[in-house]
Amino acid sequence: MEQRTRQKHVILACFVLCGLILTGRLFFLQIINDEYKITASNNVLRYEIIYPARGLILDRNGSIIVGNQTAYDIMITPKELASFDTTDFCNIFNLSRDKMESLLGDVDKRRNSIGYQSVIFLRQVSNEQYTRFLEKSYKFPGFSVQSKSIRNYPTPLCGNLLGYIIEADPNFLEKNPGYKPGDYIGKTGIEEMYEPFLKGEKGYSIYLRDVHNRIKSSYENGEYDRTAIPGKDLISTIDAELQAFGEQLMQNKVGCVVALEPSTGEVLTLITSTGLAAEYLSNFSSYYTQVIADPLKPMFNRAIMSAYPPGSVFKLVNGLIGQQEGVLTPETRYNCQMGYHVGNLTVGCHAHPSPINLQQSVMMSCNAYYCNVFRSILDNPVYANIGEAFNSWRRYVESFGFGTRLGIDLPGELAGTLPTTGLYDRVHGKNRWKSLTVISLSIGQGEIGATPLQLANMAAIMANRGHFYTPHVIKEIIDDSTFIPKVERHEVMVDPGYFPVMVEGMYQAVNAPPGSGGTATIARIPGIELCGKTGTAQNPHGRDNSVFVCFAPRENPKIAVAVYVEQGGFGATQAAPIASLMVEKYLTDSISTSRNWLFERVLEQDLLHHHMP
Repeated sequence: MEQRTRQKHVILACFVLCGLILTGRLFFLQIINDEYKITASNNVLRYEIIYPARGLILDRNGSIIVGNQTAYDIMITPKELASFDTTDFCNIFNLSRDKMESLLGDVDKRRNSIGYQSVIFLRQVSNEQYTRFLEKSYKFPGFSVQSKSIRNYPTPLCGNLLGYIIEADPNFLEKNPGYKPGDYIGKTGIEEMYEPFLKGEKGYSIYLRDVHNRIKSSYENGEYDRTAIPGKDLISTIDAELQAFGEQLMQNKVGCVVALEPSTGEVLTLITSTGLAAEYLSNFSSYYTQVIADPLKPMFNRAIMSAYPPGSVFKLVNGLIGQQEGVLTPETRYNCQMGYHVGNLTVGCHAHPSPINLQQSVMMSCNAYYCNVFRSILDNPVYANIGEAFNSWRRYVESFGFGTRLGIDLPGELAGTLPTTGLYDRVHGKNRWKSLTVISLSIGQGEIGATPLQLANMAAIMANRGHFYTPHVIKEIIDDSTFIPKVERHEVMVDPGYFPVMVEGMYQAVNAPPGSGGTATIARIPGIELCGKTGTAQNPHGRDNSVFVCFAPRENPKIAVAVYVEQGGFGATQAAPIASLMVEKYLTDSISTSRNWLFERVLEQDLLHHHMP
């Protein structure tokens, strides 16, 4: 009996305790904490959103490459809408009667779901229209103005690098509950990758309504208003002046220019031509249909997405692998009789002295030499079969950054293509293929595809004699000491001692005396020791692609460049002059008068007709 009484008291005590907790909570919410009161009173409060200024993007020298300017949206609050002078409204904003009726009809369909909210009726009206509207706003009940900052571009740089701003779509809003309809977000490029830092935090002002839903006054003298917090400014690695110069050189051409600082992995330029024009960026929605219909695909960031055949610049990698594998020395000589000939197979080559050693093979870009080198790698008797030898070769190539993402801080980077033994086993049968079957890989053709970023990274590896740093485009976020770029040092699988002969070959390709067989003498820069390698990549869609990789100076290099020009012909014809001019501009801040002819020639080259249907 006593036990039952105790249980009854315990239960009663629990009820009393719960009641006290509930009463205390209600007292806190209703009397002490105004936050609940504000939320519950939303039908008599009006929130006006204050959009923050988006963070600036600066170049490596502090110049603004993406800034902000004020834009005005005309808002409508359906619950406050009353009869108004539609003719005057249409005249202010240059609207047809049909367009006006269509816009009002759309709002009317959503009237119940919108409620007391204000939604965008007209986007980004002109300053003149904004001023005229303010003068007559009393004639348009239910309409108001909302200001927000939009992007502007002091220097019209490649939009594929920067990215653009667009209104968040329903799919994005569903996955990101912190955003609301009408919010703008960064898409592609730096804008998308660094959206969390750039976007800032919205603020708001709270106003009281009267019984007629008219704004009466600020709520609690603004005590609960929230100030908008601007986005954080980014300092990029980009050299805006060099980027603009490179884009000028690539006018009327399709392809890419990527320049890196070898000692850090910082991206100096990342150019896609033809890419998104700067005038499309701040109001991209208006140009979307035009951009998508463009046959040159300006949305496609070729610099990090295109898997191009690297062509003869890839010979540098095979030459280094051959040395590391012990099947090639600087003294190794091979003959070339206008190409490599085995049975019915011929890999053609241009006329040059023969036989030649390793350094000369780089300088003259001999195809036959590298066919022999590649076969000696895959037919090396230390391996049990072709598959084992090929897998070893593939691991070397991957260590140079091919067939894998380098990890640049931009969305959409692709790994390129690098064939596997599995591919060849499926096509030819397991161990039924041999080095001759895949001989095109010796000169960067066949099943290998590299992005221009990977080719620039290879040039940086040559500059560093065996290592590279993760390429990146943002070096600092102002007022965020916790941000550190994700940069790692990567060693290739080739000993640094094997690089000097290849670098000497690159130097001679550019600086050898006339008539000695250097394939890139057009790229020579007075007073600068430029080291480079030409490439002419076969293209199944038309003329050969023009390729060139280089770095300078020879010792303590400051810049590594890759240029890829679609349907540009020989490497020395289009790509080498562009790369050479880029290097001279970066290292000397000008182009010497003795090379103005080359600059003018590049500007005159119009290759777009090769891409027209």
